[in-house]
Amino acid sequence: MEAGPVEILLVEDNPDDVEMTLHALQAYNLSNRIEVVRDGAEALDFLFCSGAYAGRSNINQPKLILLDLKLPKVSGLEVLQRIKSDPRLAAVPVVILSSSAEDRDIKESYRLGVNSYIVKPVDFQRFSEAVHQLGLYWLLLNSPSPPT
Repeated sequence: MEAGPVEILLVEDNPDDVEMTLHALQAYNLSNRIEVVRDGAEALDFLFCSGAYAGRSNINQPKLILLDLKLPKVSGLEVLQRIKSDPRLAAVPVVILSSSAEDRDIKESYRLGVNSYIVKPVDFQRFSEAVHQLGLYWLLLNSPSPPT
């Protein structure tokens, strides 16, 4: 049974980055419900209501997906490609939060349709501020595409 619609889907395998992201979002009251998945396969199961999430309704998709690139099982780039190629999910904003500043990762992410690419700051304060700013923009300031 679901507690309500998920506002943010956080796809991150690093427990420290999960903790810092959740702390920053909750400190600024930017989301009522955040779902955390730890690998690309689990992210796809969540989004496409399969596997462990087969009972989940796909009516209320997340308002924002925060996606790491370097994930176990299925890469972040493959998850991004699957999201942006599915008409039910294509309009959901996806923000890459990655430690990779490599040009090829950034270019490929934008080629696949990412909405924003942020290199994770190493410093906790800067990381917290980056998460605050992206949450503020994507959840409060951005006008999402109306449902079709």
